[in-house]
Amino acid sequence: MTAPTEFAELRSSHLGVRVASSPAEIDAAQALRFRVFYGEMGARADTATRASERDADEFDAVADHLLVLDHRLGDGPDAVVGTYRLIRRGAADRIGRFYTAAEYDLSPLLAQPLELLELGRSCVDPGYRTSGTMQLLWRGIAAYVFIHRIDLMFGCASLPGTDLVALGPMLSYLHSHHLAPATIRPRAVPARFQPMDRVDPHQVNARAALNDLPPLIKGYLRLGGFVGDGAVLDEQFNTTDVCVVVKTDLVTSKYSKHYERKRTGAS
Repeated sequence: MTAPTEFAELRSSHLGVRVASSPAEIDAAQALRFRVFYGEMGARADTATRASERDADEFDAVADHLLVLDHRLGDGPDAVVGTYRLIRRGAADRIGRFYTAAEYDLSPLLAQPLELLELGRSCVDPGYRTSGTMQLLWRGIAAYVFIHRIDLMFGCASLPGTDLVALGPMLSYLHSHHLAPATIRPRAVPARFQPMDRVDPHQVNARAALNDLPPLIKGYLRLGGFVGDGAVLDEQFNTTDVCVVVKTDLVTSKYSKHYERKRTGAS
């Protein structure tokens, strides 16, 4: 089967998902990120960020920006209600590193002869935080992974706040049940390493800890995702980060079947 050569927009009723196609759409994604991360989640803005009201950095220039659009609001920048930043290995090479490298030693991943994709800066407008929107985002990621033949996805995923005592059960659950195999296990850089095994596994209510995890992390785990060793406090964004690693076999299998049905006209 031949993969499609471009990522056409996927639709679900009035919502669509596709990669940003203009600087104005990327700017809209950065504005949404600012509203969510700084206005809602309490991230600490420097002077330039506060003045621009944009969450932006050097990685945006080499990334692809996945967008959820509400076409009732328009077809371009005004319609952006969700976003996800996608950075492939070749794009990271143009800067010299992945964003995640500031928090994790990625040597085990970089040593693999695989096509890598870093996921990050995910956010959705408060009015659109439904399972339908998240499913649409995942469909977009699946299409992107399929088209670009990605083997492994990874990135920093956040737990809210920096209270390691309060987050202890969730971190311990992840460490006990979802630690990545050594060959693909990132480790928090020494200066920022926070142990994840903070609570005796026998004292952790696994079901409760799983239920308390943010939806995004639960989504990664449903795809068979793993976590790296060590958590990292991100004081700027008021979060505690873990590094998630996902082999794309399950993602590409589902999308491949979906694409084949679309191609043949089967239902």
